[in-house]
Amino acid sequence: MPKQKTKRALRKRVRLTGSGKVRRYRANKSHILTKKHPKRKRHLRKGTLASRADEARLKRLLTA
Repeated sequence: MPKQKTKRALRKRVRLTGSGKVRRYRANKSHILTKKHPKRKRHLRKGTLASRADEARLKRLLTA
């Protein structure tokens, strides 16, 4: 039986932390930046953890 392949698109967008949580970047940072406040754009630069509801699904796609 063939092995399950990792979803490469997801692999480029998220990664696992040392404790096994899924780290991701924030949305809304790619265009229409002129109307967004500098503080908002500064906070969008930082990464965050994926929600616990999505964690199992993302891990299954990552570690195939």
